Amino acid sequence: MLLLLVYAAGLVLLGLWIGRRVGDSSSFFVAGRRLSPGLLCATILAANIGAGSTVGAAGLGYANGLAAWWWVGSAAIGTAILGVWIGPRIWKIASERGLYTVGDYLELRYGPSVRAVVAGIMWIATLAILAGQLIAAAWILDVVAGIPKPIGCLIAGGVMTAYFTAGGLLSSAWINAVQLTVLLAGLLLSLPIALQGVGGWNAIVESAASAAPDYFGFMSGGGSSWMYLFLLAPAFIVSPGLIQKVYGGRDVRAVRIGVIASAIALGLFAIVPPVFGMIAHAMDPGLANPELALPVVFAEGVPLAVGALALAAVFSAEISSADAILFMLSTSLAEDIYKRFVRPDATDREVLRMARMAAVAGGGFGVALAIALPSVIGSLSVFYTLLSVSLFVPVVAGLYTRRPGTPAALAAMAGGVAGVAAVRLGALPAGGWTTPYTVGLAAAAVCFVVGTLLSPARTRSSPPPELPPASR
Repeated sequence: MLLLLVYAAGLVLLGLWIGRRVGDSSSFFVAGRRLSPGLLCATILAANIGAGSTVGAAGLGYANGLAAWWWVGSAAIGTAILGVWIGPRIWKIASERGLYTVGDYLELRYGPSVRAVVAGIMWIATLAILAGQLIAAAWILDVVAGIPKPIGCLIAGGVMTAYFTAGGLLSSAWINAVQLTVLLAGLLLSLPIALQGVGGWNAIVESAASAAPDYFGFMSGGGSSWMYLFLLAPAFIVSPGLIQKVYGGRDVRAVRIGVIASAIALGLFAIVPPVFGMIAHAMDPGLANPELALPVVFAEGVPLAVGALALAAVFSAEISSADAILFMLSTSLAEDIYKRFVRPDATDREVLRMARMAAVAGGGFGVALAIALPSVIGSLSVFYTLLSVSLFVPVVAGLYTRRPGTPAALAAMAGGVAGVAAVRLGALPAGGWTTPYTVGLAAAAVCFVVGTLLSPARTRSSPPPELPPASR
């Protein structure tokens, strides 16, 4: 516990020190567009390895076995697509037009009404994933020192809010590099020690007799399978937080190398948490909460020094992902709502102040929601589903075709959310291919096409829509 507290204080102090260099909105929102491939890789990888990728994935591995790889592996596939196709293309547009947020891009492409709708959806959905990160950090503090979940959420939320509010993307990028180093060192060092301590792979094989069917199946096992691709890959292709980090790259080469490198590393990392979960199952097959699997291994299955480093590593993962979510919340409110609709004549300093105020407010709301929600995976599923069905079709289609306009984008968002609701409320039977996210994506695509066909065609010679000068 002492190590975690000292480490958390160090993160806050580093963020405050870097924040002294942040004096304008460009540095806060996109790090002045000067992130190298290494820093871009570190901040994207740190953002992707969070509560779902550690505590959540280990819990899935505990319950379902090797097929839990697809929870993180699907995110790696989506990130690879972002690095190869979407990221370089959208970076060029952002650099040429001075865009800071995904909302800037959506207004440029479809108009202000789409921007406003997306900002509203993101605030609702993003609070859910922020809560998921804080819940996972609270589980760590619970296992280490018996700290109640509400207090743990407050501690984690306070650390994350303090250093991010100071410096935005610039401070997050450098702190994420530190967090990533601690994370990889802790997990990779503790994995072989924990495996040996439980009795090796044979002990895991023996414990599988009381586990889910197909515990060693890779494509499907228990409740996990390759179907996670439909939920997670689209979300990581168009995640506003990841795309805004892409905006911070110094050039197309930095974007391509940094994002692809993070995708490869994430794909390799994806097997680590499920194996930790399987080790925890061999240690104690009767855990009441599978999401405690990873903290339990670090607290009871490895020597004290190794466990302390590993727990700090997982705490790093949750905090680094939480600051990426806070990044989405604060920049969206300051740029997409405040500057665009409330105060179009706001100065750069006023926008920066609003972004910091939004970060504090978002952190507070995230803590409150984390205290109320019961589990990590449940809260993350809400976010990923809404993100995929509302943003994937408009963002990707908008990069490759000029004809669709505002009606098509709004129709896709409405259709996607309606498709999810139809399955959730029982209007459509759930099972097999009929899941909330597959139905939502299909509905979004169909509505986008219908909206395009029913809208007046745009000519190739017509210029793209312009953002008002105050929104650039």
